[in-house]
Amino acid sequence: MQTELASQFIGTPDGMTAQKILSKCVHCGFCTATCPTYQLLGDELDGPRGRIYLIKQMAEGKKATEKTREHLDRCLTCRNCESTCPSGVDYGHLIDIGRKWAEEQTQPRPLFERLLRKALANGLTNKPLFDGAMKMGRLVRPFLPSAIQQKIPQGKHPGVKPKTESLSTKMLILEGCVQPGMLPNINFASYRVMAHLGIDVLAAPKAGCCGALKYHLNEQAAGLDDMRRNIDAWWPYVTGTAPECAGEKVQAIIMNASGCGVTVKEYGHILKDDPQYAEKAKVISSLCKDLVEILPAYTSQLKQKIGHLAKQEGVVYHPPCTLQHGQKIKGQLESLLSDLGITVNTCQDSHLCCGSAGTYSILQADLSKQLKDQKLNNLQQAVDTHGAQRIVSANIGCITQLQNEQTPVEHWIELIDSLIEKHEGHGLNTK
Repeated sequence: MQTELASQFIGTPDGMTAQKILSKCVHCGFCTATCPTYQLLGDELDGPRGRIYLIKQMAEGKKATEKTREHLDRCLTCRNCESTCPSGVDYGHLIDIGRKWAEEQTQPRPLFERLLRKALANGLTNKPLFDGAMKMGRLVRPFLPSAIQQKIPQGKHPGVKPKTESLSTKMLILEGCVQPGMLPNINFASYRVMAHLGIDVLAAPKAGCCGALKYHLNEQAAGLDDMRRNIDAWWPYVTGTAPECAGEKVQAIIMNASGCGVTVKEYGHILKDDPQYAEKAKVISSLCKDLVEILPAYTSQLKQKIGHLAKQEGVVYHPPCTLQHGQKIKGQLESLLSDLGITVNTCQDSHLCCGSAGTYSILQADLSKQLKDQKLNNLQQAVDTHGAQRIVSANIGCITQLQNEQTPVEHWIELIDSLIEKHEGHGLNTK
């Protein structure tokens, strides 16, 4: 698709990136077949092809309207369209640019919407504030409406954190902004499983939100600041100069939330024009690995630690969009669990989004609920068909979105952690 950039975008990083991405689109429409919002709304402008056309218009100088902004807002950024695009259109980066331009060119949003977006951007990423709110929410949870109760999952008791200072293999982990307060056992289970495999997992105290939340809410400058802060916090571990490293460089930066992982893996792209951080960002992105990219190398050890208990487990796996479409990791978790002896199945339309999508479930509540109900119906059918005992996923947003009264939903690392504990006990020194 040929795009003649408007004068204000010529020579700018966003303009050149948008023009390059737009040039790959042939307007074939394959993307519309796998777009969740197009399937729900049936509007060309609520599908990738239509949104690309709107962004092309802005790139060529046509001013965005509130309607333009609304169509771009409705995008889940699930990136399913990228998986089905035969031309390799980098839609995820293009939609970020389009939203930025639309925000700049339109009238300010209504006051309540602005306040809500500001509260989400700053409340969810403020760990002390969020943790305190989550503790208070759990106290009054029985008295809250069911829709709000779902946002306050009970989860499991996190248990204990192992002492691992004597282990020579070092890896970093991003604990996340909402995960420690909302579902802390995900991180604790990750620490314990990795300790069993002889890996010392470290967390940089000054690291925080990956930057995705603010960045996708069009507070892009603040999101970039979060990314730079994380790079600064992680760099002593990358170079092996942090005291906890004992002279050893970390071998990977582990992600157990695929929504964070897809963002950190893109630091190199997002900060490519930053003269101070561009090279460091590339290194950080190259070190970033989802847990499912780490554990297959330890399959034999895990099988010994789990024993025959795995054969008693059957799960239905919900692959997060940020894992299968954003990070392009497909089939690896299914293979890992199967190799461990766990029967794993997926549901009908497992490639489609569950409707969580970061803050989407709050800002686009009606669309999100339709997608959630559709996904839960398919998951429950798969549970019933295969006699599965639980639903597992790899992202806290999906896990929270899919909580229900029929079937437990948890992170897959929690399942492995519980199987190890049942088979041989953790037997780890604890903090």
